[in-house]
Amino acid sequence: MSKLFEPYQLQSISLKNRVVMAPMCMYSAQDDGMVTPFHLVHYATRAAGQVGLIILEATGVVPEGRISNKDLGIWDDAHIDGLHRLVEGMKAYGAKAGIQLAHAGRKATVDGEIFAPSAIAFSQDYKTPTEMTEDDIHYVVEAFKQAAVRAAKAGFDVLEIHGAHGYLISEFLSPATNKRDDQYGGSQENRYRFLRQVIDAVRSVWDGPLLVRVSAEDYAEDGTTMEDFIVFSRWMKSQGVDLVDVSTGGVVSAAINVFPGYQVPQAEAIKHGADIPTGAVGLITTAIQAEEILQNNRADLIFLARVLLREPYWPLHAAKELDEEIQPPVQYVRGW
Repeated sequence: MSKLFEPYQLQSISLKNRVVMAPMCMYSAQDDGMVTPFHLVHYATRAAGQVGLIILEATGVVPEGRISNKDLGIWDDAHIDGLHRLVEGMKAYGAKAGIQLAHAGRKATVDGEIFAPSAIAFSQDYKTPTEMTEDDIHYVVEAFKQAAVRAAKAGFDVLEIHGAHGYLISEFLSPATNKRDDQYGGSQENRYRFLRQVIDAVRSVWDGPLLVRVSAEDYAEDGTTMEDFIVFSRWMKSQGVDLVDVSTGGVVSAAINVFPGYQVPQAEAIKHGADIPTGAVGLITTAIQAEEILQNNRADLIFLARVLLREPYWPLHAAKELDEEIQPPVQYVRGW
C-alpha cells in the first residue's frame, strides 16, 4: 500500500489516510462569526471526497483578533451549535474534524483597536496596532483556553494553534516584529513565552491531538531562523504538541520564490532536527509528489490547500494515480 493511503495515528485519533485539508480562510461567515450554509457544504464535500483530516479555517478566539469580520468565531458559546453542525457534516463521511484557533494580531482588519507584541504596522495599508500589556497577553491566553473548551463541546477531534503567517503568535516569535524589552521579547525563550503559555492553557483543558502551525522562514534578514524553529519545536514537543504543521512567510512583506514543494525542506528539517512529526504544505498537487515526501520520510502528513478548492475529490484521483482502491461514500459507489 502507498504511504499516502496508510492510516495514521495522531495520538488517540486514527486518520484513515494521510491527506489533510489545510485551514484556508473562506471569508464567508456572518459578521458575528457564525457559520453559514456555505461552510456546511464546503467542508462536508471534502469529507465526502475522502480527505482524512479536515482542519477548519482560522477561527477567531476574540472578535478583535479576526483577520476580517467575515471570519468564523469561537469566542462565544453561541458559536458552538454552528460549529457542531460542521463537525457532524465532516464526520458523516469518515473524516476527522479539526479546527484552527487563531488571533490575527497586527494583520487584523476589523473595526476598532487591534493588538500586537509591538506597535508596528504590517504595511502602510494596515492600522498601527496597540502594543499589548501583560494583562492583554493574559486575556488572549485565556481566550485560547476557552476556545479549546468550546471546540471540545462542538465535537472536534483535533486542535491546531495558528502560530504562522505573521499573525499574533508568529509576531511574538519573530524578532522582526517583536521589539519588546520585557519577558516576552529578546531571547528565544522570551519570544516563545507567549506560545508556551497558550499551549499550556490549551493543554489544561484539551486531551486530544494538538497541532501548531508555524512559519519556519520569515524571508527577512532580522527574522527567525531554522535553528529557532528546531528549538521551538523541541519545546512544543515537551509541552505535548503532537505535530508541527510547517508553512513559511507572512511575517513581513517579502517576495517569495514559490515552486512545487517549496516548503517541504522546512518540514523535513523540523521533523528530524526536533524529532517531532510534521505536516508538509505548499504547492503539493499530485499523488506522486505527496508519496515521495512520505516515502522519503520528509514529513508525516500531507496538507493540501488550493488544490482541494479546485478538486474536492482529490483523494479519488490520487488513489487511481497510485493504483490504490479507496472506499467511496455509499451514495457514490456507482460513480466511483
